[in-house]
Amino acid sequence: MDKRREATSEDGVLTRIGQAIMLHRAGDREEARNRLSALWHEIGPQGDAFHRCTLAHYMADTQDDPRDELDWDLRALEAAEGFVTERPGNTAVPKVADGPGPRHPLVALRAFFPSLHLNIAADYAALDRTADARAQLRRARVSVNALADGEYRQGLRDAIDRLQLRIDGVAGHTP
Repeated sequence: MDKRREATSEDGVLTRIGQAIMLHRAGDREEARNRLSALWHEIGPQGDAFHRCTLAHYMADTQDDPRDELDWDLRALEAAEGFVTERPGNTAVPKVADGPGPRHPLVALRAFFPSLHLNIAADYAALDRTADARAQLRRARVSVNALADGEYRQGLRDAIDRLQLRIDGVAGHTP
């Protein structure tokens, strides 16, 4: 497994994902989606779970259809859950100082969970699946507690609260 972790940081996959993210953030959504799609096929369904989670997490952001975005966010969550649960003795949730990033893959994936659940909640809200959105928001709130205090944690909490208010407003409820 140590060799696998080394490959995660040394094989360039994360660099290529990062390059596609930069394209997306610069406004070239289609090219970002094309590059991420090619990389997804290169990694394959049995590829490294950390890579699959990271790639699917960002691939979701490049989608035009909310159903496609949900599909990619669910793939990211599935990869993260598989990575975390396949490792015996990893029941303790480490506190993570920063957001997801290039560090030990288990810690980085655990840092993804609040964001993954938040994104899935937003996808469900966009698809008018309010009950599913609320369920994912509950999971996001629980998983954000695994993060150490800091900007990333607070930013996620604020985003969770904003989405909760939006869902409650659309549903005609008060928080």
